[in-house]
Amino acid sequence: MLGQLLLLISTLALFHVAFSTYEHLSHLKALGRPEGSLPVDVVLESLVALALGIIGGCVKAPAPKEISWASEMKLRSIDDMDSRMSFANFVTRGKALGAGEKGHKSL
Repeated sequence: MLGQLLLLISTLALFHVAFSTYEHLSHLKALGRPEGSLPVDVVLESLVALALGIIGGCVKAPAPKEISWASEMKLRSIDDMDSRMSFANFVTRGKALGAGEKGHKSL
């Protein structure tokens, strides 16, 4: 719950920063000074929103899973892990298909 709340606050703060930046740049353009830096409060708000988003994402993230062969084998049996098809042999089929090209009896 805390993670979702932090992410929501971070998202709203980032939208507010985007709107404030747009307003500031529009104000500078109206004054005929398109060059200029952003106000300090806008920059600080964006950094706080970034920090809240990172913290919220870390709090909301599920617990990391152990990725080792031993932990995987706790969940599965050896029959599940080693269930693969046998080696396919195409030699006899290849001979039958190749015989039709040489004028021999084909399928």
